[in-house]
Amino acid sequence: MAIKADIQLDAKGLACPMPIVKTKKAMNELVDGQVLEVQATDKGSTADLAAWAETVGHQYIGTTEEGNVLFHYIRKCSNDTMEEHSFEQTVSNEEIIARAETGGLILDVREEAEFVFGHIKGAKSIPMGGLEARMKELDMDQEIYVICRTGKRSDLAAQKLANAGYKKVYNVLPGMTAWTGELQKSF
Repeated sequence: MAIKADIQLDAKGLACPMPIVKTKKAMNELVDGQVLEVQATDKGSTADLAAWAETVGHQYIGTTEEGNVLFHYIRKCSNDTMEEHSFEQTVSNEEIIARAETGGLILDVREEAEFVFGHIKGAKSIPMGGLEARMKELDMDQEIYVICRTGKRSDLAAQKLANAGYKKVYNVLPGMTAWTGELQKSF
């Protein structure tokens, strides 16, 4: 059964945060109730777009896959759209090592492949798409420093953790793209 969408957006070949950036812009052009189809090849886009839609009040309908292309469907819900907020508690890349050494946890929410090819030593990998199911692995009393490639996924993950009752959560900015410290590989 073909899924009907009012508008199609080609985000193939783009990596985080660009599928979200392009989706956000396209959603501004839709009217309430219309459905946007986002075509993407970034495997992380499934979790990213679902979390973004939830954060701003749009309905994430679901994803289908054909070959290596993901087809995401998002319905615009402007009547109950919330203003998009950035997570307020942030720390810089430079701060997290010292803070983690005093008992904090660096939580890397990038996809497994991104993590394997280079992550901060001691970081715990829970990809954004699996965060909700694996949240119980995290200590609610521990400081958690959430990091991703650019700060967008980690922002959404930090909001998700805070909404679940985690109080000591920080989004790490600007993320792994600006990381200058040593990287560990796990393959």
